Amino acid sequence: MTEACDLTAVELRRLIGARRLSPVELMRSCIARCEATNPAVNALVATDFERGLDAARDAEAAVMRGDPLGPLHGLPVGIKDLNDTAGLRTTYGSPLFRDHVPEKDERLVAAVRQAGGIVVAKTNTPEFGTGGNTINDVYGATGNPFDPALSCGGSSGGSGVALALSMLPLCHGSDTGGSLRKPAAWCGVVGYRPTPGLVASERRRLGLSTLGVQGPMARDVADTALFLSVLASGDSRDPMAVPGLDAAALTRPPTVDPARLRVAWSVDLGFTPIAPSIRRVFADRVRRLDGTFARLEAEDPDFAGIEEAYRVVRSVNFLAAYKAIYEDDPAKLGRNTRTNYEEGLKYSLADFAAAHATQTRIYRAFQAFFQRHDLLIAPTQAMSPFPKDQLYPTDMEGMSLSHYFATSGITYAISMTGHPAISIPCGVDEKGLPFGLQIVGPRGGDAFTLGAALALERLFAEDAATRRPIPDPGKWPQASAA
Repeated sequence: MTEACDLTAVELRRLIGARRLSPVELMRSCIARCEATNPAVNALVATDFERGLDAARDAEAAVMRGDPLGPLHGLPVGIKDLNDTAGLRTTYGSPLFRDHVPEKDERLVAAVRQAGGIVVAKTNTPEFGTGGNTINDVYGATGNPFDPALSCGGSSGGSGVALALSMLPLCHGSDTGGSLRKPAAWCGVVGYRPTPGLVASERRRLGLSTLGVQGPMARDVADTALFLSVLASGDSRDPMAVPGLDAAALTRPPTVDPARLRVAWSVDLGFTPIAPSIRRVFADRVRRLDGTFARLEAEDPDFAGIEEAYRVVRSVNFLAAYKAIYEDDPAKLGRNTRTNYEEGLKYSLADFAAAHATQTRIYRAFQAFFQRHDLLIAPTQAMSPFPKDQLYPTDMEGMSLSHYFATSGITYAISMTGHPAISIPCGVDEKGLPFGLQIVGPRGGDAFTLGAALALERLFAEDAATRRPIPDPGKWPQASAA
């Protein structure tokens, strides 16, 4: 029997507006699912179910009065534990903020509430979002929804797991080197990295960087578009925000006919390590797409020098964010954050100038690439999930890995270009775990990218080999579920 919490956000909002589902009924369904599944996976950390029920009662009363209803009216929402939520503990995954309760919401959280969403939980993240896993010294590790002993990816891992298990219909995330897309892939859900500035943030320390963005996660593309329309803003406090943005239009992505698309595919973007098994799975998905598009051809973008440039450019973010903490006591920072900060100390201004010049050259080459192609498709993850207690893998099917973001090139290269990208479920890998397809759109083409993803999602749903996998806690390995 389908529970209310299993329905899509779009359907839930329709039922609430039609007075066919009470927000209180929905909230109770979500709470029941959280209580049944969260102890095994640790996706939701700080929760406020009592206040959530009070807000749901208010939402129900508004429906019965015939009040105007926001696009998320009555929908429970999870916010990543990097973002400030008034009255709800926000630790950033750091013991330094173990007891921190913000007094006010940051902009995007306030926008969720203004749209009628009910913020009931924070989703787990590594310390300060640093890492491709979801583990920290405040809450511990988050497990994969298909096997809680395995990693769910990161850094928006708690959001991906909560969505996969239908604890909540919508969850927020953020993405620098793949932190929205990678957990979405391993959890079998959707993660959308928007064009930088589309989701304005007044808290970005380096406001003119393309790397860090905020974005939506959901179980399907339509829900993702709905959530994006609420998160998007032209708030001028973010210097990359889009003036005059029509955010509401994002709920209605254009109809995209795959038969008219020119699509390039690349298994490794020409430079990054990819596990042999993932190469085989991706080859199968490309084969299944044969005949779908006007043109589907292999071409690697020009990413020469991207790894060196990324190492330097990303280090600037650490230097900007953690100088005061590090200089007070380096031990106050966790291993990943501390080593990244110390790497940044090794670089010179000349190194940064060279890295930024490389990034600019790559960006311009990518624009030429998109003159020839409408979309680029690639895997979202380089490998299958590793054990959740590992900070990062050191081996990938016999391939030695030198650093923790060695498996992230498939996503961080796209971040460096500033192009929108989405990960959608596309069946399972050779281990029976979710496989995500990354779809990269043209510069500023967020609505088009969502429309293309929607078309492919519908196509994938028709094939048992490519449709979205659904986790079944009843089939979890016994040791993982304990």
